[in-house]
Amino acid sequence: MNNEQKNDKDWKESLKKRMNIEPGIHTGDKGPQKKYTFSFWYFFIILMAFLAINSFMVSRQPNIVQIDYNQFKQLVENRTIKRVNIETERYVGYSFSLGQIATDGIIPEGGAQAFATYKVEDPSFVPLLDEMNVEYFATPPPKPSIFSSILSYLLPFVFIVILWRIIFSRMGGGGQGVLSFTQNKAKIVAEGDTGIRFADVAGVDESKYELEEVVDFLKNPDKYTEIGGKIPKGVLLVGPPGTGKTLLAKAVAGEAQVPFFRMSGADFVEMFVGVGAARVRDLFRQARENSPCIIFIDEIDAIGRARVGAGIGGNDEREQTLNQLLVEMDGFDSRTGVIILAATNRPEILDQALLRPGRFDRQVLVDKPDLKGRYEILKIHTRKITLGDDVDLNKIAQASAGLAGADLANIANEAALMAVRGGRKAVSQADFEEAIEKSVAGLERKSRILNPKERERVAYHETGHALTAYLTEGAEPVSKISIIPRGFGALGYTLQYPTEDRFLLSESELIINIDTLLGGRAAEEVVFGDISTGAGNDISRASDLVRRMITEFGMSDRFRNITLPTTQSGIAGVGGSRDYSEKTQEYIDNETARIVNERYEIVKANLEKNKEALLTITSELLEDEVLSGDRFEELAKSKVIG
Repeated sequence: MNNEQKNDKDWKESLKKRMNIEPGIHTGDKGPQKKYTFSFWYFFIILMAFLAINSFMVSRQPNIVQIDYNQFKQLVENRTIKRVNIETERYVGYSFSLGQIATDGIIPEGGAQAFATYKVEDPSFVPLLDEMNVEYFATPPPKPSIFSSILSYLLPFVFIVILWRIIFSRMGGGGQGVLSFTQNKAKIVAEGDTGIRFADVAGVDESKYELEEVVDFLKNPDKYTEIGGKIPKGVLLVGPPGTGKTLLAKAVAGEAQVPFFRMSGADFVEMFVGVGAARVRDLFRQARENSPCIIFIDEIDAIGRARVGAGIGGNDEREQTLNQLLVEMDGFDSRTGVIILAATNRPEILDQALLRPGRFDRQVLVDKPDLKGRYEILKIHTRKITLGDDVDLNKIAQASAGLAGADLANIANEAALMAVRGGRKAVSQADFEEAIEKSVAGLERKSRILNPKERERVAYHETGHALTAYLTEGAEPVSKISIIPRGFGALGYTLQYPTEDRFLLSESELIINIDTLLGGRAAEEVVFGDISTGAGNDISRASDLVRRMITEFGMSDRFRNITLPTTQSGIAGVGGSRDYSEKTQEYIDNETARIVNERYEIVKANLEKNKEALLTITSELLEDEVLSGDRFEELAKSKVIG
């Protein structure tokens, strides 16, 4: 048996042992240890017990009556006081002496009566005691009990420890020890704890296929090692926010049924210098001890940003953390069974040393789902939702083009909440459509009351968008027009749902989008003769689209096939510089203005030609506040001039 086979055998045995890790058990150098938490009530109960024991063990004195010094002397003269205890600060007199008790052999009923008075410097007091044959003696100050002594030293110490613990638990976070800020914050999630399998992930079939190899290696390593193959040490999940990168990592851990270390890139860096590098070392040490396992670092761009000169605002601590991560990823053998998964939505800013083969060997794209993927995702998120007979998930998937998996999950939940709010036992298609509008346009705000003039202007504005789209060949069909305010600033909206997923746009299709954006302002000018601020967002988007056509897509007359990039520089990316001259910038500004103004005039001319259709559709929109796509198309067909 060679060394590699022996290592593989040992690794399999380690896997069997590690599979028995229980949830809630934190492992360390001394084996599984349960995590206990300190409670103030423990200290309070112990303190009360000490006080109770002390109260029973301290000697009790008979009832003592406090009197004046003159009264005390009078009781001595009357022979009522037979015995006096001369203490440091007072005299205590007893009504029966020890000799009397010894002579009679009994203690008087009710016990000895005791009287006390403050000590007075009276030279005649002791002679008086001798004259009256009163027994007297002196006693030293009473010594505190052992429990009182312990408490007097223990209480300040316990108070300081509790205060120290509270302060550093806030600083260290996560309930860690006082000086454990250099330890990592990863949690070991044992077999089955993630609760996620590949069946729970949809819309990213290619990404799942890439990660199935990782799971297969953890379960069946012999298939790869027998022919000399090596599994990638690291897999980087790249994609927009909400597409399911973290969900895929949990699914890998759930399928492989191995310990799962989960951390965020920001967890490594604290206010203390050197903490990030120490946490990286501690993380990989735990991973080796618990191999085979999976390390998942979410938002790795927090520590993996490309290293540059420190300069102003440089972060040496982050770079030290990155350097330590690079060293650790080089320092372990892929046969140990430690797989590193990481996720980011900004791969372009990562350091190239992190992406080279031998570290993150494989990059897996987790993109927004297509039509089929959105349908599968909706099926997963509606499994536990009671759906009405009219629900068509295909239409919902078609209407949610461009949305990520997290958006679809939110839409399904919002639809269920709307059904409950409406008192229905099942979710209808209308609930899903309203949830999509809420996700795209914002919350409906019927409480915002517009005056009649503003309301009329908004109606013409939205009709202008819709009618321009209808008049422009190749534009996406209008699904709904509304003049009910939504979100922060939308006084109305026009929804256009694509008939199919698009991954690129031609120059003519970009012009169509620009025309549709300009239709609202053009309609205002056609009807009212002036324009308003309501089109601010429209012209901003139209101008930006034209500028990108010129600088990024090479669609201008002068720079037909040339890109004109703008680079980010300065502190925190502020103060970008361009790689072209002032004259070129002047051309870009002039060309942007020319194209936008030309398209605006064309759109306005088309609306003037079809002003009757604009007035008719707007009139019904003002009456109903909402027009469906079918009703809009019906009105447009009857009034539009070809």
